[in-house]
Amino acid sequence: MQIPSTFGIQKSNISRKFIRASAKRLKAFQDRDLSSHEILVIFMDGKNFAENKMIIALGVTLSGQKIDLGAIESSTENVVAYLPKGEQNRFRKKLQKAYEQKEYGQAKQKLSEIRKALQLINESAVVSLDEGLEDTLTLHRLGLFEQLGLSLKTTNCIESLNSQLEQYTRRVSYWKNSNQRQRWVATALLEIEPSLRKVKGFKFLPMLKNNMNNFDQNKNQRKAA
Repeated sequence: MQIPSTFGIQKSNISRKFIRASAKRLKAFQDRDLSSHEILVIFMDGKNFAENKMIIALGVTLSGQKIDLGAIESSTENVVAYLPKGEQNRFRKKLQKAYEQKEYGQAKQKLSEIRKALQLINESAVVSLDEGLEDTLTLHRLGLFEQLGLSLKTTNCIESLNSQLEQYTRRVSYWKNSNQRQRWVATALLEIEPSLRKVKGFKFLPMLKNNMNNFDQNKNQRKAA
């Protein structure tokens, strides 16, 4: 509905008001104190805004609560992105099958087989796989893949967040600058956060924390020996 000019409301005035309001939201988002939250898990994923990409970070507390940690403009690289488009889906399925293995040894064996196949296609993809290999098998190494794998083995949590973020930003047809992107993202994340559900299997998170502590202690003892 078009507002008659007699009401004295102009589009430019509304725009300026939103800029001021969203600038305050951005500052509040960047300055808020998260020290009271015990963050146990961090998800990170990229979202495109025209030719730019923003990396969104989502934290999961010990109680399973999801907390927006921040957003920064950057770029992401992964194994599949280095491959020809005709090969991407095939290797994506291979990687998913490998990570679905319940035992650490089985998962690592599958990934080693994928690594050999990647060497014939793209060396950069091999390097990318090597860089994050052990980190991606953390749940396997800690013996909690069956309990928490459904929630933590993929980026579904943050992909769901990005999907909700899209509902706020999709109507913007032109992104002028970095500040505009930051303001919109911060404003949207603050609106979305209260409605985020706890991760599935959150009751096992204290066990995850305990296993992580034990793993670190054993690692330090091995170093000292």
